[in-house]
Amino acid sequence: MTRNDIVQIINSHKLVVVIRLNKQEYIPKVVDALVAGGIKVLEITSNTPGFLEEIAKARTKYPNVLVGAGTVINSEIANRAVTAGAQFLVTPNTNAKVVEVAHKNNVPVLMGALTPTEICRAVEIGADIIKLFPIASMGVKYFKAVKGPLSEVKFFAVGGMAIDTIPEWKGAGVEGFGLGGNLVKPIHNQSDFDSIVSLAKDVIKTIHE
Repeated sequence: MTRNDIVQIINSHKLVVVIRLNKQEYIPKVVDALVAGGIKVLEITSNTPGFLEEIAKARTKYPNVLVGAGTVINSEIANRAVTAGAQFLVTPNTNAKVVEVAHKNNVPVLMGALTPTEICRAVEIGADIIKLFPIASMGVKYFKAVKGPLSEVKFFAVGGMAIDTIPEWKGAGVEGFGLGGNLVKPIHNQSDFDSIVSLAKDVIKTIHE
């Protein structure tokens, strides 16, 4: 699968689910629940214990799901993530070295940027998708103001967004979303598993309806 193929899948699904947990043991069941709920693109962040091992495991178990690495803040993490099998990299910052590592390995980058200067810099250095982050604290009005002069840029909105605000963001022109804490939680029993499955289905429906 080429870098462009992966970008097309992400743009088509319009949702990247962020897995950031404090215990590695929670990750496999959370991945199972997300996939059962229809999630096709997920990232495991570098500040989640055992993230490299879990990326490799998820890729093996779910070959038809895109599995990436999140919180890739520098080239060292980027190299480790790609070696572990990450199919895309997600950053909270704008770092040219991460793009270099990713593109050298035919892997796309969802690059974090917030201000017009950061966004234009991310585009300039070759980011495949602009991750507008952290956007919830800025609001839809801010996004519209940024989108005006940068109308050709496709944005994924990420960072503390409430699920019930998705229609408003869609209406404002957001192309996709990154959701984490509102969707992902440790699984202790079957009801926790079922709730993630149900919520994932609801989110997908809301995004695509």
